[in-house]
Amino acid sequence: MMHPANPIEYRSDINGLRAYAVMAVLLFHFKIPGFAAGFIGVDVFFVISGFLMTGIIVKGLEKSRLSVLQFYMARVRRIVPALLALLASLLVLGYFFLLTLDYKALGTQSISAMAFLSNVYFWRTAGYFDAAAHEKWLLHTWTLGVEAQFYVLLPLYLLSLWKLRPGIRTLFYGLIFAFIASLGLGIIASSWQPVAAFYLLPARGWEFLGGGLVFLLGRDAPRLKQYAPHMFWLGFALWLAAMLLIDGQTAWPSGWALLPVLGTMLIILAQQSDSVLTAHPVAQWLGDRSYSIYLWHWPVMVALYFAGLQDHWPWIVVGLCFSLLLGHLSFRWVETPSRIALSSGTMTKQLVALASAVMVVGAAAASARLLDVDGRRAPEIELAAAEQENKDPRRKGCEGKTTGAPDCIYGQGPLAAILRGDSHVFAIVTALEQAAVNNHKSVVPWSMSACPAMDGIRFSDTKTRAADACDIFNKWADGEMLKHPGVPIILVSRTSFYVMGPNEPDRQEEAKYAPVYFEKKYKFQNEPGFAEEYAGVLVATACRIAKDRPVYLMRPIPEFGIDVPKTVSRGLMLGGGSGDIKLPVGEYMRRNKIVWDAQDAAEKQCGVKILDPLPYLCDANYCYGSKNGRPLYHDDDHLSEYGNKFLIPMFERIFMDQAG
Repeated sequence: MMHPANPIEYRSDINGLRAYAVMAVLLFHFKIPGFAAGFIGVDVFFVISGFLMTGIIVKGLEKSRLSVLQFYMARVRRIVPALLALLASLLVLGYFFLLTLDYKALGTQSISAMAFLSNVYFWRTAGYFDAAAHEKWLLHTWTLGVEAQFYVLLPLYLLSLWKLRPGIRTLFYGLIFAFIASLGLGIIASSWQPVAAFYLLPARGWEFLGGGLVFLLGRDAPRLKQYAPHMFWLGFALWLAAMLLIDGQTAWPSGWALLPVLGTMLIILAQQSDSVLTAHPVAQWLGDRSYSIYLWHWPVMVALYFAGLQDHWPWIVVGLCFSLLLGHLSFRWVETPSRIALSSGTMTKQLVALASAVMVVGAAAASARLLDVDGRRAPEIELAAAEQENKDPRRKGCEGKTTGAPDCIYGQGPLAAILRGDSHVFAIVTALEQAAVNNHKSVVPWSMSACPAMDGIRFSDTKTRAADACDIFNKWADGEMLKHPGVPIILVSRTSFYVMGPNEPDRQEEAKYAPVYFEKKYKFQNEPGFAEEYAGVLVATACRIAKDRPVYLMRPIPEFGIDVPKTVSRGLMLGGGSGDIKLPVGEYMRRNKIVWDAQDAAEKQCGVKILDPLPYLCDANYCYGSKNGRPLYHDDDHLSEYGNKFLIPMFERIFMDQAG
């Protein structure tokens, strides 16, 4: 996302490439149709950065004037002032407009951004329970972390190669080696550890190194100039292919990332500075401001979500225009003057000025994160917002992984039930525990996030997990059941999600695809045969387990498609909150019909028992996400510790059955 100052020749074509890259990212994030692969703009930026940084370092090495410290300071001068301006603005505005939990999260994210560790932070916090992407004001700064880490390592690597054996050939082979190693790691990790591959430098480094190779090739292979026009158009063709063939379901960065990366490499190598595609004044204007536009566009989009305007086309247009305006103002009043002012001072003055600014903004971020910022809102608003953190405190320590689950016991006394399923296990386990305690019994949860207890299940989307991760966990659970003969099993999951896809309004594109598969891999969830196979496996799994023990199937918990605590609290804060969050029962039944029918079939076929939460969460007309202004959920579909207590009478049935 940088537009770094550099001693190499200014390239209008590269500046034009920035324009295409930043607009691709903007249109992707604002969900403009046709730009489902707009995230490739980030990869384009990485290639450009690699080209420019390699050029600066190589020229310094050749002239024996490379100063690693000066190289670092040049990057800091370009990156830090605009970033600090963004963080300071968000922290000030956030104090007045954000709820306490959101403001503390902003403080944490700001600290990570200033340390250029956002990519590590979001990698470590990414997961099923983490806040939705559009709730993270600084999620986009992960790219700055990757770039900054590359900037730290590249001069050290090239300097080491140069000292080993001075010469361009040494650098070229050194970059080739690192390129191949990182590419291979990226391809492997995109299916093995997809979240890490997405966020971390080792799997991304080859994109930067591709740009470095282009710099060296462009210097030492002038004969390529005769092919320049062909390379230029081929590069754009690869971009177009990427936009047409890649979507949000594609593991990234995988081998598919070669399309935009090679395309960008070819365009840069072609050096077609007079092309109308890149030399146009509009492209140049956007390219100059690409870094600032990138910085500001994401908070603008998050603000639209905050206000519930993300699906309103007039406001989307306003958001796009506002992103460009803020980017221009940042470029005009922050980037340019700070670069000029800092460049004219001594190294000591630069360090003092930058350190002072970092300390001020850092203190504000730390205050947001650590100090008591409660009391800025009415108690009922803070109470509603706080429900998003009202979760089972034992969840993190008891949640299972692919290899199995810890031995966590809830309650006291003989083991009376085993709770199996996905994250919804920990949304209700304390209610089951209370019912067990009332009967002097205990229960154990075996749960892995996004993993229903269904035989042979595979994930279609492997960006965040291996395809067979859930099946491996379920086989572990089957083996563990043998140690507890006759103990009842309760199967609880967000069952309809795995056949219908998500119901959140901002995930409708994702909802088109089949989330899981078994024998046959389906692409779309509405393909003939998919629902039937899913229902069949659900029945077969329940009946298999029921051969030697009682089995209880829990009806799906109502899903609201919106974050209930945040909707309630923000509605109250903005003055638009009136009444409770509710879902028509008919809408619930339509979404969950496939699962209900399958559960009914299992009941008839092998005598499993049904646990129905609707009498406790719904009336004749509506299911409720909140009651009397207090949310029953900690997000859109998981009951909170307050909400799940409404289900204690339902779970009492299990112990009544055992007593009877």
